[in-house]
Amino acid sequence: MEGTGALTEEMFHSFLQLAVKRQASDVHFEVGYPPTYRVYRELLAAKYPPLTQADTEAIATFVLQAPGSGFAPLDFREADRSYSLPGVSRFRASVFKQRGTWGAVMRTIPFAVPDFEPLNLPPVIRTISEARRGLIIVTGATGNGKSTTIAAIIHRIIQQERLHVVTVEDPIEFLFAGGKGLVIQREVGPDTASYSDALRAALRQDPDIIMVGELRDRESADICLKAAETGHLVITSLHTPDAPRAIGRLVGLFPADEQDAVRARLADNLKAVIALRLLMRADASGLIPAVEALLDTSTVRELIRSGAKMEDLRGYMENAGQDLGMHSFDQYLYRLHEQKRISLDTALGNATNRADLERRILIETGGRGA
Repeated sequence: MEGTGALTEEMFHSFLQLAVKRQASDVHFEVGYPPTYRVYRELLAAKYPPLTQADTEAIATFVLQAPGSGFAPLDFREADRSYSLPGVSRFRASVFKQRGTWGAVMRTIPFAVPDFEPLNLPPVIRTISEARRGLIIVTGATGNGKSTTIAAIIHRIIQQERLHVVTVEDPIEFLFAGGKGLVIQREVGPDTASYSDALRAALRQDPDIIMVGELRDRESADICLKAAETGHLVITSLHTPDAPRAIGRLVGLFPADEQDAVRARLADNLKAVIALRLLMRADASGLIPAVEALLDTSTVRELIRSGAKMEDLRGYMENAGQDLGMHSFDQYLYRLHEQKRISLDTALGNATNRADLERRILIETGGRGA
């Protein structure tokens, strides 16, 4: 592509269409750089001149003043919003200011909610999706499949049962339609002032299942625990590297003098923690998830209640939980490498305990390690 003057909405849409065609996860629009795509972890620049201040302000306007966005003039510094390009894809837009200029990162979100099989999720996720009360936490770094996994769980539930689901998101990502269930989707900003306001309202909206896009503060975490305690299924996400640290993160949202009580509440209501990392396939044809799964057993409940160390929870997952479908990241990385789905370097580079995983692989392969 070649620049032909000020960036138009048609040109902006052409960049988004190219993102979907290239299977990019994100598109970056920043002053001084051409539109840039993230494809399988790598950044690839479009054949287009560096964007100007006028270009990125135009993009911010297209996104934030789209119908239903809830925004008027560009009088703020950052916002997350959903954006839809009919017939192409939906996008989660993060619009921001940097050094006085506008920028945006657009994450692609398919119209169709995927099922478990195309996502290469292990059977334990199907088991977790059968829970109908309690708390399910999906954790991992940004861009590692949390939203997609949660959407797949909810999609499966509403395809099978007549249940009422209320989601609170910032912004709305996947759109749920069809099936047996009834779904209300509310977006922070256009539909509600905050997560906590929407969660309090959700409890009065006859929900069976509440999905919270992200746990960010004590008040929202407390309402989620209360919802789980009163018989609802609550599904939410956190940003932590693994399952044991998700426990610590949630407890850490509360003041120190409340944390013992929170551990007891969490022990009584936690159903599962799913941790995700997307890794490059061995043949470089795409990404595949590595999954850590912590399930509610009597031992897990006691470890949480007692404030056990992360190593104790991880050790239980590895040594006693495999028959139940639990596994640590290192166990799952070993399995993916054994199946030749990821390379040795990828397995070791993402290990929690690199030395232990390397030793196990070398022993099992007779020292070949390939």
